[in-house]
Amino acid sequence: MKTLDVITIGRSSVDLYGAQIGGRLEDMGSFQKYIGGSPTNMAAGTARLGLKSGLITRVGDEHMGRFIREELAREGVDTQGVVTDPARLTALVILGIRDEHQFPLIFYRENCADMALCEDDIAEDYIASTRAVIATGTHLSHARTEAAVIKALKLARKHGAQTALDIDYRPNLWGLAGHGDGESRFIESAGVTAKLQAHLHYFDLIVGTEEEFHIAGGSTNTIEALRAVRAVSKATLVCKRGAAGAAAFEGAIPDTLDQGQTGPGFPIEVFNVLGAGDGFMSGLTKGWLDGESWPNALKYANACGAFAVSRHGCTPAYPSLAELQFFLERGVKTPALRKDAELEQIHWSTNRRKTWSQVRAFAFDHRLQLEEVAGSTPEKMAAFKELCLDAVLQVSQGEAGYGLLCDNRLGKSALHRAAGQGLWIGRPVEWPASRPLTLEPELGPDFGGLSEWALENTVKVLCFCHPDDQPQMQAEQEATITRLFHACRRNRLEMLLEVIPSKVGPVDDLTTAKLISRFYDIGIYPDWWKLEPMQSRAAWAATCEAITSRDAHTQGIVILGLGQSEAELAAAFRLAAEFPLVKGFAVGRTIFAQPYADWIAGRIDDASTTATMAEGFRRLCGIWDAARKGAQP
Repeated sequence: MKTLDVITIGRSSVDLYGAQIGGRLEDMGSFQKYIGGSPTNMAAGTARLGLKSGLITRVGDEHMGRFIREELAREGVDTQGVVTDPARLTALVILGIRDEHQFPLIFYRENCADMALCEDDIAEDYIASTRAVIATGTHLSHARTEAAVIKALKLARKHGAQTALDIDYRPNLWGLAGHGDGESRFIESAGVTAKLQAHLHYFDLIVGTEEEFHIAGGSTNTIEALRAVRAVSKATLVCKRGAAGAAAFEGAIPDTLDQGQTGPGFPIEVFNVLGAGDGFMSGLTKGWLDGESWPNALKYANACGAFAVSRHGCTPAYPSLAELQFFLERGVKTPALRKDAELEQIHWSTNRRKTWSQVRAFAFDHRLQLEEVAGSTPEKMAAFKELCLDAVLQVSQGEAGYGLLCDNRLGKSALHRAAGQGLWIGRPVEWPASRPLTLEPELGPDFGGLSEWALENTVKVLCFCHPDDQPQMQAEQEATITRLFHACRRNRLEMLLEVIPSKVGPVDDLTTAKLISRFYDIGIYPDWWKLEPMQSRAAWAATCEAITSRDAHTQGIVILGLGQSEAELAAAFRLAAEFPLVKGFAVGRTIFAQPYADWIAGRIDDASTTATMAEGFRRLCGIWDAARKGAQP
């Protein structure tokens, strides 16, 4: 049974992309970390487009290898073909963007894990499970990896799978250029040509740039090279032509590239060309395996390539299916796609690191409320927040759907300990009770402190605001939130916007909906909303409509507690649970207020405090779960 659409095979690496643009690699001061290697990029790129993708490669038994595995899982890529190599390190690439065409690049691949791929790593049942296998040329450059690829291709043929080759010619990975020539794309080599031509008959589809077909065909005349490839292969040949688009050839090669089947190109501004080929291949594979005509498949490919050359990084640049469809329907509005706000919002919201079906969070990010309790000190409050985290861990037991809110000023040790445990983590930035909104000083005047945050932290900001605020108050608060929103996006952090209008003025069924609409009007698209319990179905309906009509891909809403009793929250939960956009709750004082008072006064010990809070949190989770179950039709 075919459970996968495509398996890619070959390189996997960690790419460290210089964050500074327009300079030498020598002068780069900071880097962004992404997954890399053409087959890895293609596996992720095709998964984003809705294909069931798998990858065959090797990674090291260390942090970088785990990073690749985890990122692939986040992208929805099947990883059972990813072998952990205990003896070798994960491959590494360090690169920068000098200009739209130059990308200084260093491969760290000496005895690395992915180049140790061997025949034993190719499982017949895994190959039998896919509709297609895609190989890349680099893994034909060494005897060990070559044998693995050929075994996979033969098994693919045996089990009725289609096969494709992305020529992916990197001269220095064939030993033809020095370590400092990573961006070199063409050096003539009769040996490489012979090696490639010996294997071209295995493929149903062969894809490459003109220069890559030059190496495959043994001629710098593109038509002659294509004809040389055709002489040894019946595959459909797709020749990429940069800004001129691409052409597909199913039979005899005509006299000009223009006589091939073509798809429309897109007039976009090139940021950097690196990664364009893998994006192109992802879109092409989607069309190819969906049975589209070659012009349509090339349209997908050209569009995905356009995204790739317009953004930073390879895999991070590739579109989701929703994004691709939107782009093809709407067309190019801003040639610099990374500056197209509408497109970037869809890109961000449909390619999140993680989506949550529910979030039941214990909120202990409170600062002022704890500081006001007699006997509180920074040390004691920090210790108490550790107990709060212990309570969360007791309840969650490693299961998905649990979370917490914790600050860094008083709760640093708990916040850091929570990382990597599968919890949803919200972290506040507002100065407690401030109106107009001001932020914690640790963020810095330029919000540069966000660059130090763990990527799994969600930026939570509470704004006391109301539709009837005076213009000056409204403008000041909105300016702060706007700056924060853009800083979050720049730092790849999700944002939760909490609004509590009832603390400012009277509320009715439309108050919160009006506030939400206003934020969307000024270009604020929070990933999460944290809202006070609504008093009527009409209020919830208006609120949810205000969100979904402007952001179809929002993460959702969590309910705040306002220190209400369990009975009051139970009633609020029952009403809110009728609306699927509400994903859960983030409640604090209802759980910790009395235990904290007893603990700080010395009436109960650490263990009793933790147990009491765990039981309170567990009861609220049960109340929410029951409300959600009861709301289901």
